[in-house]
Amino acid sequence: MSELDDMLKAAGAPPRDNSKETAAQSAPAPGATDTALPRPRPDKYLIAFYVALCLISVVELYSASSREVSSGNIFGPLLRHLMMLVIGIVICIGASRVKIKYLRILAPWFVGLSILMMVYVMLNGQIINGARRSMSLLGIQIQPSEMLKMSAVLVIAIVMARNQEPRGVTTKGVIWCCVFVCIFSLLLFSQGLTNTLLLMGISLSMMLIGGIQWKKFGLVLLFYGLVGGAALYHKMNSEAKDVALITETGVDSEGNKATIDRGGIWKNRIGRWNDTVPLYEQKITAHNRQEMYAYMAQANGGITGVLPGNSRETARLPLAFSDYIYSIVVEDLGLVGGLFLLIIYMSLLGRAGVIAGKCDRAFASLIVMGMAVMIVFQAMFHMAINTGVFPVSGQPLPMISKGGTSMLVTSLAFGIMLSISRYASTAGRKKAPKTDTDLPEELNALNPTQLKK
Repeated sequence: MSELDDMLKAAGAPPRDNSKETAAQSAPAPGATDTALPRPRPDKYLIAFYVALCLISVVELYSASSREVSSGNIFGPLLRHLMMLVIGIVICIGASRVKIKYLRILAPWFVGLSILMMVYVMLNGQIINGARRSMSLLGIQIQPSEMLKMSAVLVIAIVMARNQEPRGVTTKGVIWCCVFVCIFSLLLFSQGLTNTLLLMGISLSMMLIGGIQWKKFGLVLLFYGLVGGAALYHKMNSEAKDVALITETGVDSEGNKATIDRGGIWKNRIGRWNDTVPLYEQKITAHNRQEMYAYMAQANGGITGVLPGNSRETARLPLAFSDYIYSIVVEDLGLVGGLFLLIIYMSLLGRAGVIAGKCDRAFASLIVMGMAVMIVFQAMFHMAINTGVFPVSGQPLPMISKGGTSMLVTSLAFGIMLSISRYASTAGRKKAPKTDTDLPEELNALNPTQLKK
């Protein structure tokens, strides 16, 4: 172009005006404005936590499955676990691409399905350890109690987001939260005290995150205490219906599987938990062998552990691959490994708090924190039971324990958190494009956790 300008100048022609050409070259092509903005990506820290838990689950599940491999295919339990893990990863990836406006539409369907499945299990479910807990669908054992806990998070998030006010949460919103928690607790109570306490803890945490006033929070605590205490007193003082109540085998006096009144079981477990006799002086019986072998596994692990595959207690610890897998983790990896796993869960909660603080809307903030609280609280309950801080009760370790429903629901929770980090939060973005929520008017309340500048 400079040679052409020189020729025109030599010919006496006026110089060309290149301003229009330069402007045309620098102008963005049609539609280029949108593509120039960085595409929102899911939070890399959440992805790292999910991948780390998946890797630990593969190693520790195989290490804790010696009871299953002793008489069959040594790779059978691992292959089944990997199959469920792959399904969970697919669910996680799919959920991470669902925008929050569609999550709001799908939430009531998920809640309704969870309630229907829970009612079906209560009436016609498969008996596990003396209680109706699961149902079979396409060869997969499903425990609706895991889905019900996520349903509670979704419902509380919707109710709290709809009932935000400048000074906190409306009385109507608090009442409706308590009503839904009572309904879900009633469905869960027959399957175990731990799930009910876990649900109440999740709901209380979400109320605090949602900005509930302290006076109302105190009233909710009092209400939970009165209702929960009355229900527990009635259950624990009910009369045993069979020998299975004492032996905790789930079998009646004729050797048949039976649904039993678990009040006596809870009473016995709490009694053992309060026992003042030192553990090293107690004899191992059919009643306490689970917790005794769990304590032995942790003691055998020491500081650095015996390494995966060398566990001594996995061969005789009942449910080592599910309800007591944390004891095997500590035996394999020692105190260091146990603390590392604890740090992963606590870091997940902290990162969820960062993401929630960068959300514009209350609904997105409550959802991401509710999912994180659900996962972390369940992990804390599992660890507390394994270490003797809480009485014995069945509670899987999220993403680590063997179990289809727990792994799938936890993967779905991670996917939802990744979706919110992608579309509804600006956490971790160097150039923050506008968040994409597009929620209905009633859910457009501002985020109460967002720090004011």
